[in-house]
Amino acid sequence: MPIGESVNPPSPIRSHPIENMPLHGVILAGGRGTRFWPRSRRRKAKQVLAVMGHETLIQQTVARLRPVIPPERLWVITNGYLRGEIAQQVPGIPPAQIIAEPAQRNTAPAIGLAAHLIRRRHPDAIMAVFPADHVITKTSHFHAVLKTAVQGAAAGSMVVLGMRPRWPETGYGYIQFLKKPPKSRSPKLLPVERFREKPDLGTAKRFIKSGQHFWNGGMFVWRVSTILQALERYLPGTAALLREIAAGEALEKLYPQCDNVSIDYAVLEKARNVMGIPCEIGWSDVGSWNAVYDLMPHDNSGNAVRGQAWLLDSSNNYVDTGGKLVAAVGVDNLVVVDTPDALLIIRRDRAQDVTRVVKWLEEQKREDLL
Repeated sequence: MPIGESVNPPSPIRSHPIENMPLHGVILAGGRGTRFWPRSRRRKAKQVLAVMGHETLIQQTVARLRPVIPPERLWVITNGYLRGEIAQQVPGIPPAQIIAEPAQRNTAPAIGLAAHLIRRRHPDAIMAVFPADHVITKTSHFHAVLKTAVQGAAAGSMVVLGMRPRWPETGYGYIQFLKKPPKSRSPKLLPVERFREKPDLGTAKRFIKSGQHFWNGGMFVWRVSTILQALERYLPGTAALLREIAAGEALEKLYPQCDNVSIDYAVLEKARNVMGIPCEIGWSDVGSWNAVYDLMPHDNSGNAVRGQAWLLDSSNNYVDTGGKLVAAVGVDNLVVVDTPDALLIIRRDRAQDVTRVVKWLEEQKREDLL
């Protein structure tokens, strides 16, 4: 059976509150979440963990989309380690629409593959792309933004969502709007001037001061025909491989030959029909343990705890211990994460360096801890 094809015929398209034309959602869930070691492992990566609340991040993503995109029109691009776990966690999505990449090739090939699969189902469809592991707290406004993005996509634009920056972040790419967006509660489509790579601190401060630069949240909306035409133009080698895969050639053989490149770099930085929507939707990419600390409730000393902890003369710590009691005395600004086989202790301002721990484990060939 060809990839992505269901045993049962697809459900008939129902009128949907966001748009009458077919709208499909693509959830990108192939990352390893190395910044969340030791909880995040290859077979239990960040997106399938309950990092915030009782639901896992991918379950929260599906629940957030359910009012505007029914599960039968959701697709997940993941990897072989996680496919079975994701299928269990989101049973409403048809299993044939949970696709395991045979090799990680970044977002451009993943999005192109999904576009081919969706076009086979509904040639005139619009597709919206979402990371599996982000948090959005202002759901109703997110739905309004998505509706506006669909309208722009229907008119032929490639639409990106830009998050209003809250500090001069150096770990995100930025979307630069042609003009400073007006402050408005209603979502508005605005021309994008350019995409900016992750800046240094001085540049990030200038971005914030300009009012034209918004964080790139990795969410996109476009017609499947629009993105496939763009891939043909800007990434022809990968586009040819994806055409062969869609025609029935072996995914395992051809997909690893695709370019390892993001959709931003491959297409959006070069295309001219790119529009953006400046957003304030309570967004966080939950990119590190420090980000989880920021999102959680704190005690009077600024500590955030999951599990059991007694913290004496200690402040601004994040403690995640499972069922184990942790007592800490006189410590500040730490992340402490305990699992049955590993313990992480790191300063909160060094939380991004957890990836260096994972890299060291790879060098030591500690497969049991990866």
